[in-house]
Amino acid sequence: MNTVTMKNVEFGAGVPKICVPICGKSKEDVLEQAKIILDTPADIIEWRMDWFEQVENTASVVEMAKELREVFKETPVLATFRSKKEGGELEVSTEYYVELNCAVAKSGYVDAVDVELYTGNKEVETIVTTAHENGVKVIMSNHDFFKTPAKEEIISRLCAMQEKGADIPKIAVMPQSKKDVLTLLSATNEMVEEHANRPIITMSMAATGVISRLAGEVFGSCLTFGAAKKASAPGQIGVNDLKTVLETLHKSL
Repeated sequence: MNTVTMKNVEFGAGVPKICVPICGKSKEDVLEQAKIILDTPADIIEWRMDWFEQVENTASVVEMAKELREVFKETPVLATFRSKKEGGELEVSTEYYVELNCAVAKSGYVDAVDVELYTGNKEVETIVTTAHENGVKVIMSNHDFFKTPAKEEIISRLCAMQEKGADIPKIAVMPQSKKDVLTLLSATNEMVEEHANRPIITMSMAATGVISRLAGEVFGSCLTFGAAKKASAPGQIGVNDLKTVLETLHKSL
C-alpha cells in the first residue's frame, strides 16, 4: 500500500498518527488551543473551521490559517469545515463550502483539506482538483452519527472516496451495539486487505466504539483523533493517554 506524507509525517506506516482538533470560536480561542496542543504528542492538527465565528469571511479564514501555520511550523495542519448534517456547528451553502475549501487550499498555509463525500460530484471534483494543483492533500470523509451501515456499505463508501481522488478516505460511524463496532473493524480490515491502495481512516464513535480508536494498527486505520482540550466528536480520548496506549500496543505487535 502507498503511504501519504505531510511535512515529515508518514501516514499508513507504523503507529497510527494522532490528530488533535482545534474548535475555537474566536481568533484568541483558536490560538489558545493551538498553544496547548504544542505541548502534546500530536502528529497533525485539525482546525475545525465550522466552529470559527468568522468562517463566512474567506479573508478572515485565510488570515487565521496563516497564524496557525506560524504556530505549527513543522506539524501538518488539516482544515475542516464539518457540515451540520455530518455533525458540524454551522450550515453554509454548497457554493460557499466549495469557495471556502478552495481558498484555504490555495492559501499555502494548510497541508490538507477535508472534503465530504456527499457534497456533490461536481463540487467534490472541484475541491480535489484545486487542492492537488496547490500541493494540498485531501482527506475525504463521511460521518453517520445515527447508525453503523452494513460492512458492504462502509467499504463501498471508502472505495468511492478512493475513486474520487481522496489521498486518505475517512469514515466515522455511530454504533448502536457492540456488534456494530465489530462491523466497522471488519470493514476496515477487508478494505485494507482487498481494496485500498492508500491509507484509510475509520472509527466507531462514542464510548462503545473507543476500541476502534486504539486498534488502528491491528485493523488498518492510519490515524486516530485525540482531545487536548475540547473533543470534536463523541468518544475521543485525551491525546497523552492515547499516545501511551498506541505506543504500548505497537511494541506488543
